[in-house]
Amino acid sequence: MNFIGLNGAVCAAEEAVVSVRDHGFLYGMGLFETFRTYKGKPFLLERHLKRLEAGCRELGIPYQGGAGQLAEWIASLMAANGLEEAYIRYTVTAGEDLLGLPSGDYRNPNRVLFAKALPPAVPVRDAVLLHTVRNTPEAPVRRKSLHYMNSILGKRELNLHPASSSGAEGLMLTQGGHVAEGVVSNVFWVREGKLYTPDVSAGILPGITREMVLELAGQAGIEAETGLYDAGCLLMAQEMFITGSVQGITPVTGVWTGGTRKAIGRGAPGPITLELQRRYNLETGEKP
Repeated sequence: MNFIGLNGAVCAAEEAVVSVRDHGFLYGMGLFETFRTYKGKPFLLERHLKRLEAGCRELGIPYQGGAGQLAEWIASLMAANGLEEAYIRYTVTAGEDLLGLPSGDYRNPNRVLFAKALPPAVPVRDAVLLHTVRNTPEAPVRRKSLHYMNSILGKRELNLHPASSSGAEGLMLTQGGHVAEGVVSNVFWVREGKLYTPDVSAGILPGITREMVLELAGQAGIEAETGLYDAGCLLMAQEMFITGSVQGITPVTGVWTGGTRKAIGRGAPGPITLELQRRYNLETGEKP
């Protein structure tokens, strides 16, 4: 990345700086969204911004900016970096303030935009059940905040597992032993033709792709349930997949518990997973 977006402008990467007094740096007060483009256009941008705006209101950050304005800024940054498609990260920090916990709302947020080449697509993945426990969210609903230590600790544990070399995702449980989510994904599984995914009450991030998958399942007549489930439900699954805004829907064909791998179903993507992938690809404009 030779160029980065800062507060509506595009500048050389070495010039994109914020103050050490920014409360995003001092206290993690800030939020971000990651998504990707399809045919050069950011996908589900309005949904991402709706989630971002809700979080900013909760944190007292005066976020402003519509989808159209941001889409133009993204296009300018992609052009500067010579990208036709891109992985996008959009961050809004609280901005500069006095040292110490604030007593009121913030006034001057910083907006930072990154655009880089998309990572290689991974057609299928394994999942590893981690010992790192998913922490409880700082607020009633988990926000995509700058407090990311828990996920980083999970990623560090995953990197020590042999399956990480083939692109496995780490799955985290709650303190109570319920399935939560992946390090950077939401998780779904199928048993007896029914789709399951952890409820938001498990402390998960209410993912944008997760939301769309539940909508697509409804359109397809696939029964779906959200709730609190123990890890044994994963090991009994006949199909499994993870979701994220960059990779979309990725089938999971095996789950590792320690050094033991349990194949999911027949060890290949199942019919419900493939149908949801097909419908998702129609939404993105990719080939079904």
